Amino acid sequence: MLRSKLLILFLCGLPLAACLQCYTCVFPAISPLDCLKFPQECPAGQRCLSSTAVGRRGSLQVRMYEKSCAVPSQCGLNGQKYSSGLYFNFTNVCCDTDLCNAAVPGAALHWGTAALCLLPALTLLLA
Repeated sequence: MLRSKLLILFLCGLPLAACLQCYTCVFPAISPLDCLKFPQECPAGQRCLSSTAVGRRGSLQVRMYEKSCAVPSQCGLNGQKYSSGLYFNFTNVCCDTDLCNAAVPGAALHWGTAALCLLPALTLLLA
């Protein structure tokens, strides 16, 4: 097992056998467009992850994004995480080709800038 891991790590260092490239941004990014600026080479055996998290307080709904490299056990997970005074329900989706986690929901393209303007108000509201 250790021998195969070392072989994979060695092969990823060779120009002919490149490791997977994925976009990255750390939760809580409020626009998936922010994630497209940071491609990263993943460690051998990892996949590209795209995670969406939705938090609610009353009628207020906030959507956050994360993109990264991920170990296969993180793929397909659903759960809850806490940030900015809200609990967010998240869904992880993985893919296996270079920069495949670039998909951006159509509405996010239009609302990303508006969300940036509303973030200070959201912070005051949640405080």
